[in-house]
Amino acid sequence: MSMVTLPGLKDLIEKISQERNLPRLAVQSSIREALLKGYERYRRAQNLERKQFDEDYFNNFEVELDIESEGFRVLSTKTIVEEVSNSDHQISLEEVQQVAPEAQSGDSVVLDVTPDQGEFGRMAAMQTKQVLAQKLRDQQRQMVQEEFQDLEGTVLQARVLRFERQSVILAVSSSFGQPEVEAELPKREQLPNDTYRSNTAFKVYLKKVSQGQQRGPQLLVSRADAGLVVYLFANEVPEIEDEVVRIVAVAREANPPSRHVGPRTKIAVDTLDRDVDPVGACIGARGSRIQVVVNELRGEKIDVIRWSPDPATYIANALSPARVDEVRLMDPESRQTHVLVAEDQLSLAIGKEGQNVRLAARLTGWKIDIKDKAKYDYAGEDAKFAEVRAKYQPEEDENEMEELEDQLQEELELELENDNFDTREEYQSLDTFAD
Repeated sequence: MSMVTLPGLKDLIEKISQERNLPRLAVQSSIREALLKGYERYRRAQNLERKQFDEDYFNNFEVELDIESEGFRVLSTKTIVEEVSNSDHQISLEEVQQVAPEAQSGDSVVLDVTPDQGEFGRMAAMQTKQVLAQKLRDQQRQMVQEEFQDLEGTVLQARVLRFERQSVILAVSSSFGQPEVEAELPKREQLPNDTYRSNTAFKVYLKKVSQGQQRGPQLLVSRADAGLVVYLFANEVPEIEDEVVRIVAVAREANPPSRHVGPRTKIAVDTLDRDVDPVGACIGARGSRIQVVVNELRGEKIDVIRWSPDPATYIANALSPARVDEVRLMDPESRQTHVLVAEDQLSLAIGKEGQNVRLAARLTGWKIDIKDKAKYDYAGEDAKFAEVRAKYQPEEDENEMEELEDQLQEELELELENDNFDTREEYQSLDTFAD
């Protein structure tokens, strides 16, 4: 059998395997695919008969690598037929029977169709190099996808590599001893207080592992996601790790709309153990635990508040550090509430450019309206909400009446079946009663 020699093939496979952290078999597979593409290019260039080669034309061809001899062969699987119409896919029965008399029409044979060393020209070699580079990139992306797919939603250690436009390109690894992989930290996922210098280390939240063949890093990471705060607290507070304290809700504004307002987070915690103070557990002795989280987030303000099943208490806690005098749940269905505070607590409750009340609303899921208690008109506000409710009440009452009538009718029919009324008049009398 003929063979096209590839001097240094063995060393090439070893080098690529080490540099790109790919298994040798994966590298060999990429080389075979690239050589097959090169052979296709060679065949198209030699197409003197002007054949039409569609995408599936070369599916019966394959490349066999000979690592020890450092070369390759091209093999073709052909079908045995009485009369050949396509010599690339078929071979005549008469020709095969000269070598194998037992062969029959319809059988398949594998033939060596390796071109001569000199015929595998420069263009085919260039095509092979281009395809090999692409196949190796594809193999790497597949490896990254398999390695990090199950790590979405977790926190990884990263270091700064370089900058591309407004994004920071980081190096991350899935575990100790694993090679580093590039990840992108877009502008919207960065913290305003972060300083990104080469080789600076950060903890990042893995938001997404991209699939497909698009260019650039496959991993999208974040420093602004609320999941990073949850991880940092779980890592620092043993009570959370042991599920004695649970994080109920988190509201984070890592990139406020105004540059005059700093990043801030509110986190609601709770416990079923009466002997444990969930807020104190998260803050730690002299603020030691929460300070570790604040330092990792470069000075971000963090409010830890106690969750409560009572909406009024929960809302009052969420507006910390402001002191709340009264919480009025004006419309529980649309979750609207008025919070009454003293005049000197108004600015603290609202927060700088509305940040405190905005985060409290996000944390609790209620629309919060801060009011000065001294100027609050109880009767007037009650009348406004009563008017709004009355506007939509008739339509709701009508729907309820229709449902009630349908339910009563079904009950009457069921009673009729159970009691076996003898006459139609008795049923009609019941129907009249229902009306």
